[in-house]
Amino acid sequence: MEIRIAIVEDDAELRGHFSEMLQMVPDFVFIGSFSSAEAFEQSFDAIKPDVVLMDINLPGKSGIDCIAACKPLRPTVQYLVCTVFEDSNNLFKALMAGATGYILKISDLESTEKAIRDIYAGGSPMSPQIARYVINALPGNKGNNSVLDTLNKREIEILELLAAGYRYKEIADKLFLGVNTVRTYIRNIYSTLQVHSRTDALNKAFGK
Repeated sequence: MEIRIAIVEDDAELRGHFSEMLQMVPDFVFIGSFSSAEAFEQSFDAIKPDVVLMDINLPGKSGIDCIAACKPLRPTVQYLVCTVFEDSNNLFKALMAGATGYILKISDLESTEKAIRDIYAGGSPMSPQIARYVINALPGNKGNNSVLDTLNKREIEILELLAAGYRYKEIADKLFLGVNTVRTYIRNIYSTLQVHSRTDALNKAFGK
């Protein structure tokens, strides 16, 4: 099955590097590269991407704002954030905006291809460095204690794993629970926090 991929990156050299790499994979269809969020948004309806490699720091509109604007338009599009630095605060914001995976810009073809296939299949790929920084961001941002106090220990644990980008199946495997049990916990979290989505739950619990 072909995977349609676009790149949003303001650095021309990096944009060209990723473009050349991705065109080496037979079932990857490279549908365009963009130097700004604005240029990508103008072509969004026409190009119909499956996966978007998105830089965070762009001239004009940020990658985070671009994800937040485009995700509701086509929720099935998966955003793989590419970063050169370990900025846990921005990575966390990108997750809340709708990103579902992260890779470093220094990633080689094998790592990039694996991340794209993983995110397209429903996973949440992260390099070990980025996973560590995102998870470490949570203790650094104590969150809204009055909100967290309404949750039990297991619910907070699951909420933190959601914040780190894990999907239901991955949370279930990590905590040795059934997927339906995880779904029940998450429904209870949403009910307690009076929210209806992961993004709203993370914003209410950990947002500044």
